[in-house]
Amino acid sequence: MKGFRILGGGVLTLLLIFLAAPILLVGIVSFSSATYLTFPPPEFGLRWYRAYLGSRDWLDATWLSIVVAAAVVVVSTVLGTLAALGLARLPRGLRVAATGLILSPLIVPGIVVAIGVYYAYSRYGLVGSPLGLVLAHSCLAVPFVVTSVSASLAGLDPRLEQAALSLGATPLGTFRQVTLPLIRPGVLVGALFAFITSFDELIVSLFISGSGAVTLPRRMWDDLRYAIDPTIAAVSTLTVVLTAALMGAAHWLKRRGERQGLHSP
Repeated sequence: MKGFRILGGGVLTLLLIFLAAPILLVGIVSFSSATYLTFPPPEFGLRWYRAYLGSRDWLDATWLSIVVAAAVVVVSTVLGTLAALGLARLPRGLRVAATGLILSPLIVPGIVVAIGVYYAYSRYGLVGSPLGLVLAHSCLAVPFVVTSVSASLAGLDPRLEQAALSLGATPLGTFRQVTLPLIRPGVLVGALFAFITSFDELIVSLFISGSGAVTLPRRMWDDLRYAIDPTIAAVSTLTVVLTAALMGAAHWLKRRGERQGLHSP
């Protein structure tokens, strides 16, 4: 039995190394002083990070991605939280159907969603506009918010809301003073996932960003196709670090919410 555990641990370690090795290689190359992508680097330095910070094209794409992702967080968090509250109050049959409809962007292939969004946007002149990106990315991010908030609502005792209402609180006051504080960890986790979803989204952006709303993933895609240089490694490393930090924050918030749920009366 012990031998099987050792073998399983060895296989898992090799699998993790296999998955992480490309990321580590990109991180090492990003500190190269060479004028082209090469491994191992002849010397180490911050040349390509300085090139990224000194490039208006890269910084414009980065700021656009951040602004769009921030707007997506607001839109998707509000809509997703309201949707989760509504789903929790539906009969089981309707809840299953409505949940499947809301989560459909996670099930339908991304290329299908991108083609459908492009076809709809082409009619209303939203292709190549930041507003179009916000709306499209919000559709992709809402399911993550709904999933996270629904998980928090599943552990919420409905008698707390009923008690607040029986004591004269309005439905809005009950939500603001009772429900929201209890589901706040789920809302924050959903907001973080919404930011990550928007900031890293590429497929839909390829179809609808046009030339007037180039996001960072779209800029990275264009750089890989037309002008490969180590700057792409520096940008990729920064993106991985940011995503990992946000994922870590989401995990911490989830664990904190679970601990609070265990210690609540």
